[in-house]
Amino acid sequence: MSASVHVVNAGVISAIGNNLAENIRSFENHRSGIGAIQFLETRHHHVFPLGEVKLSNSELAANCGLPEYLSRTILLSFTAAREALSVLMNRELENFRTGFISASTVGGMDKTEFFYRDFNSDPMAGDLRQVMHHDNGKPTDYVAKELGLKGFVTTISTACSSSANAIMLGSRMIRAGKLDIVVAGGVDALTRFTLNGFNTLMIVDKNQCRPLDESREGLNLGEGAAYLILMSDEALKKTGLQSWCNVSGYCNANDSHHQTALSDDGNGPYLAMKGALEMAQIQPSDIDYINMHGTGTKNNDSAEGKAVERIFHPHYPKLSSTKSFTGHTLGASGGIEAAYSAIALRDGLIYPNFTYSQPVSGLHIVPETKFIKGQQLNHVLSNSFGFGGNCTSLVFSSL
Repeated sequence: MSASVHVVNAGVISAIGNNLAENIRSFENHRSGIGAIQFLETRHHHVFPLGEVKLSNSELAANCGLPEYLSRTILLSFTAAREALSVLMNRELENFRTGFISASTVGGMDKTEFFYRDFNSDPMAGDLRQVMHHDNGKPTDYVAKELGLKGFVTTISTACSSSANAIMLGSRMIRAGKLDIVVAGGVDALTRFTLNGFNTLMIVDKNQCRPLDESREGLNLGEGAAYLILMSDEALKKTGLQSWCNVSGYCNANDSHHQTALSDDGNGPYLAMKGALEMAQIQPSDIDYINMHGTGTKNNDSAEGKAVERIFHPHYPKLSSTKSFTGHTLGASGGIEAAYSAIALRDGLIYPNFTYSQPVSGLHIVPETKFIKGQQLNHVLSNSFGFGGNCTSLVFSSL
């Protein structure tokens, strides 16, 4: 059994950058990616701002060297996974037991929506290529084949904790001695179905979202993809790569409260964080930064805040919600924020909230408001909580 699970690289594409370096520069320049809708075709075009990736499907396809008819989900996933795998391009992956664990909530729905728009008006119309990758696992299979990942390939869909659970499963497979190298993370593209669904819940802000703030009115939806390269001790030694940090703890819990809301006292988040800390064998005081789930909804921020208080009061680590920059990328959010957490440990970074003015009533948590460099970080906690009460916390630790 491998003693450690090493993070050796990451790839990210989001509303604030087309690769990991661009994402970090956006934090440093305090530049949010949330703005007016450019690409999603929706009746809410002038109503809700979104965290869209700043490339059209044709631009994404050209960058990937893939056909334009493919789902945006595939193109985003391929972009991030290829960046993550760049450190292994000159090495023989055939010599290792590899895995590709990708998460999503929408699959290829972005294309399916438009197939049925055409088909319903004329049964002889509609491009069948637009429904080929509708199934949630199809983008995973397509990207795995294109990148030559032939070992263990699977898809996880647990709402907004999906890609955090993908990283957890990848880590478990390595620790159990089943795999040597895992590409783990997730992807989601914006769709009309998603926007309309969240709008019916009345939790979408018509302005820039304000997570962890008393004035918050809801979330901004976003899109993107991110993957970590996870390695066993032996694979790290054989490849000669440098480890950024370890995945030292993880836990999935469920508060079994409501289909789309956390329990008022945050039992699920509390149990997930508590379990992750226990697995990492550290105390709450050892955590240097928390990347909060921090959606900006009334329910999430209050429940997560109460859970944080139960564990960390009265001494709180630095914390923030990076969704104030990227938007809530749903099934991709856990992967994106895990990548931010890993590079925060490597480079000593603390991320800010894009907007913040006043603390949530009844809570003592105060997010950071400025990007901080040169920090000595030992442990970072990343939270991802999904519909159905599916809650996952990851702990990343320096070597």
